[in-house]
Amino acid sequence: MNEGTIREMREDDIRQIMNIENESFSTPWTEAAFLAEIYKLYSLSRVLIIGDRLVGYLCMNIILDEGHILNLAVHPDFRRRGLATRLINEALAELKKKGCRFIYLEVRGSNTAAKQFYVQFGFRDAGLRKKYYTSPVEDAVLMMRQL
Repeated sequence: MNEGTIREMREDDIRQIMNIENESFSTPWTEAAFLAEIYKLYSLSRVLIIGDRLVGYLCMNIILDEGHILNLAVHPDFRRRGLATRLINEALAELKKKGCRFIYLEVRGSNTAAKQFYVQFGFRDAGLRKKYYTSPVEDAVLMMRQL
């Protein structure tokens, strides 16, 4: 399960990130959104590299003692290999080091697999964000966990 290397996201990663983003989401982030995450002071953005290929990424923000996981994806060819688990474990460890006590994220209400994935890490339903997603319009389940 120690496949690949996790490092900070860089501008020259954006092309590979966008390929994964567009394959993974019906409402993908833009290049500008990823660039903003790279340069925000309270953002932690990581990529997972295997060989010379970027195969996954995670973006999160820290506000005071709260972390917020904003985006996580692994290339379809590399799923079911524990790579998203590595990214989440690294994120949780880093957020804890930075003094976060709570971590939040949103997931589509219909995305049962993602909800089950996050439950494995101790996340629980904490609320609903009505019509949070578009294409299709759907509520988000707000999930949180304490560190």
